[in-house]
Amino acid sequence: MPPRNSPSERQQRLGAELRKLRIRAGMSGDAAGELIGAERTRISHIETGRVDVPRNGLYKLLRAYSCPQGAYFEGLMEMAQERGKGWWDDFRDVVAPSACDLAELESRSTVLRTHESLFVPGMLQTSDYAHAVISESEPNPRRTDRFVEYRLRRQHTVLNSTAVTYRAIIYEAALHAQVGGPKVMRQQLLRLIEVARRPNVTVQVFPFDAGTYSAYSRSFAIFGGVTPELDTVYLEHPTQSLFLRDGEQVDEYAKMFERLSDRALAPVDPESAPESHNTRDSLSLIQHLMYTL
Repeated sequence: MPPRNSPSERQQRLGAELRKLRIRAGMSGDAAGELIGAERTRISHIETGRVDVPRNGLYKLLRAYSCPQGAYFEGLMEMAQERGKGWWDDFRDVVAPSACDLAELESRSTVLRTHESLFVPGMLQTSDYAHAVISESEPNPRRTDRFVEYRLRRQHTVLNSTAVTYRAIIYEAALHAQVGGPKVMRQQLLRLIEVARRPNVTVQVFPFDAGTYSAYSRSFAIFGGVTPELDTVYLEHPTQSLFLRDGEQVDEYAKMFERLSDRALAPVDPESAPESHNTRDSLSLIQHLMYTL
């Protein structure tokens, strides 16, 4: 099979990890190729995600690279066995390959942390809110409906799984924006409270009066799985989304998320008694905004 022209994020990530391990082990591409009976060019294609590596070949490479047995080792083995097929394939007629990569990444993540500055996070949007956001950039009604369907499917896959922990920090400005009008926004704010009732979901609001926000103004998401070494940061852009894999970069975003969490209001807790809200928290702010619409 000829090398693929457009490897998925998972395929690129596996290849990048193998290259990192090979270089760390001080092994040449030729020597790695000899281990699995392949030419150097095949090792190069494997490390760019353009061709797959058989399970037994991957096992040999990981052992030769002195990769210790454990979560990281098993995580790489699992990534190689995944076929990249899932519910998102039904939406390839409308969503970009990066969106399918995002859905696949979510499917193998157990911890999702997201920070949004302009909109309510896609994972928490109502159908009407999502439609209002997407229709601004997509004039075709049919495609808009398909995009909304795709977004709601992502929500169902992640939020309905007790194996996934989801944390969201939303800048207050996103809750003031009149997306779709007062009725849509009121339903959206109520949705935030309802979703926060789930034991695996945490919602916090970063308020205007929490101080300088410019350092945190860019939206981002962090996806965590079997081991921190395979965590990924996702940055969404209008023309090209970015997946950051470098460990130091991922660590910086993880620290940034915790700083945001520390400065944000206490999480939404719909089950708490009204008299317990003696200081402002995320729930009281959201309720206040609902009543002013």
